[in-house]
Amino acid sequence: MPTSPLPVVLVDDEQDLLDATGWLLGSHGIAPVIPLSDGRELPPLLARQRVGMILLDLFMPGIGGLELLPRVVEDHPEVPVVVMTAAQDVDTAVICMREGAFDYLVKPVEESRLVSAVKRALEFRSLREQLGTLRSSLFTRRLQHPEAFAEIVTANRGMEAVFQYIEAIAESREPVLITGETGTGKELIARAIHRLSGLPGELVCINVAGLDDNLFADTLFGHVRGAFTGAERERDGAIARAAGGTLFLDEIGDLSKASQVKLLRLLQEQKYYPLGSDLQRLSEARIVAATNQALHRRMARGKFRQDLYFRLSSHPIDVPPLRRRRDDIPLLLQHFIDEAAESLGRPAPSPPEELVTLLGVHEFPGNVRELRAMVYNAMALHRGGPLLSLDSFRALIGQGRGEGDESLGGDADDEPPLTVSGRFPTLKQANDFLIDEAMRRAKNNQGIAAMLLGITRQSLNRRLRNRDDS
Repeated sequence: MPTSPLPVVLVDDEQDLLDATGWLLGSHGIAPVIPLSDGRELPPLLARQRVGMILLDLFMPGIGGLELLPRVVEDHPEVPVVVMTAAQDVDTAVICMREGAFDYLVKPVEESRLVSAVKRALEFRSLREQLGTLRSSLFTRRLQHPEAFAEIVTANRGMEAVFQYIEAIAESREPVLITGETGTGKELIARAIHRLSGLPGELVCINVAGLDDNLFADTLFGHVRGAFTGAERERDGAIARAAGGTLFLDEIGDLSKASQVKLLRLLQEQKYYPLGSDLQRLSEARIVAATNQALHRRMARGKFRQDLYFRLSSHPIDVPPLRRRRDDIPLLLQHFIDEAAESLGRPAPSPPEELVTLLGVHEFPGNVRELRAMVYNAMALHRGGPLLSLDSFRALIGQGRGEGDESLGGDADDEPPLTVSGRFPTLKQANDFLIDEAMRRAKNNQGIAAMLLGITRQSLNRRLRNRDDS
């Protein structure tokens, strides 16, 4: 499984500078840090452990940075090296960059410039590893850690591609934005990301839908005693509870504009103030957000900030709806039957073959969650026998799909256009088309086709006979 974040190595013969730089990086959430006061210690260190990046002084006794730099680049090309030296000579800077230095800093370095350079080097290292992992998984089509996805029941290739991408980005500390319709399993995806991240802290899940700005701030940041009426004691917020772990913010598309600003500042600065406190705290939680809203539409209408969207979507993940992974329906059906039978203490009946066909024509606006509810309802009504009854499923399948103006989905998969040679069809042609399409979707099962058409089976049978006779 993935390990903790890779350390930053500081190589400098000035102990005061090592101490100050280590403290500075730590105060900005960059840890762990390994200080080396002798350049000769660097090659053995790199030989025995992986590191995130190196901050290297050029002029040191024993062995200097100009000698170490080409050796590190040749032996460990994946590790970015940022040179930090008092030499302001342009020729020296050019030599270092030609030798493969990631960046060149002149002492004394402004704190923000130093932190920015280290963060960019770490992000570059992380991105390079993610691309390598993703490329490898795409070629092999095998998951390195399938156990991390055990909660998600699927054999679909599209979901497998999502899993491969998650494995590639899991160790990154950048935010993740999970999009997908209601009931697709976005929280399960967040749990898988946390398992693979290697973070030692907890996964803290918060549904932000319906939280006003004050409640959102209190839930996220916590408060000190006396911050407001009724605040009799200090309380940590979700960020503090998720320190060293993952903070999952569900339904992020429903945040108010004021709450969006607060979240944006947290992502930008990695710091926050508990309510009523003037002491700033460091955020040590990775942010994973999810929404069933179409954020592009909300941005176009001025309901969601573009800068927040781009901050959140460093690693975007779109979870496909169930209608795009219909091959998973038989697998999910059996899984939920077994699960419901166990919870009810009953033997599990078998699903009739016709049930899979019936479910295959449904659009599932509620996705996997809707299928689970259907199965649990049918199992509660089941009164014994080897086969599960179709009656409760038939009663629910005909329900239409509600439309939300900013929700995801609404696409019509495999919907052929009702046209005849580019002209408007006649009533007979439209009637024949609808019957043919219903029979195709129902795999020639007249009972299911009749249900789709809203007529009785006898009426459909009569129409088919009349058409054949004509």
